Parts: sequence; structure tokens; C-alpha cells
Amino acid sequence: MPTVISLYKGGLRCASTHLQSNAELVTDAPTDNQGKGSSFSPTDLVATALGTCIMTIMGAYANKNNLDFEGMKMEITKTMQSEPRRIKKIDILITMPEIELSALQKADLETITRSCPVCLSLNPEIEKNISFVW
Repeated sequence: MPTVISLYKGGLRCASTHLQSNAELVTDAPTDNQGKGSSFSPTDLVATALGTCIMTIMGAYANKNNLDFEGMKMEITKTMQSEPRRIKKIDILITMPEIELSALQKADLETITRSCPVCLSLNPEIEKNISFVW
């Protein structure tokens, strides 16, 4: 059974529906690649998927360890290369809420950011820089 149904709407736009939730998502090509840049591009979604996957596993760590990470913020910067056109680098800056964390907990969090399913699924040639503001 499919997870998502996507339809090409023309003009380099696609509409995708997540079948379990019926949530909808629209993508558009970026302005530097013939699009209007009016929504997430497919490569924006890849970078966003990495960031939100990291946040999700960090949230699971917080739940397991009776911590509250509400308010955690992430800045995601995607850098493209031209030949071949692909994602070259994803920089992620995670700003943690004001919460007491031990050195061991910080080390655990830094380790799990590199083991989320999206990170493990991405081409190893994509540079992934993940840093924290504690």
C-alpha cells in the first residue's frame, strides 16, 4: 500500500497527499531551476526531513529521560552544487531550550543526531554539519 500519492500540477509544481493522515504538501521548483520558489523544493524537503528526523529522535530521548525539549529550534541551511546538480551540504544549528543537561546527556544527543534514519539514508557524499547551542 502506498504511503503518499503525488500529482504533477504543471508549472513544476507537485501536490502530495499523505494517505494515513490526508495531510497535503505542495512543492515547487526553486527560482534558480526554472521554478517560482513559491513552496518547498524537493531538495528543501530532503534537508527538512533530516532536521525534523533529528528533532524527533531527540524528542524521543527527552521523553525516555524525563526531559522537556519544547522550544528547541533548528536552523537548516542547504547548499547545492551545480555539476551534477545535487545537495552538496546541509548545515544544521540546534538551539536548545534552557535546561540543565549533563556532559553525558549532551554527548548522547550529539551522537544520536548522526544515527537518525534520514541521516543514515542520505548519500554519504552529502556533507552534514550538525552543531548545538546549549
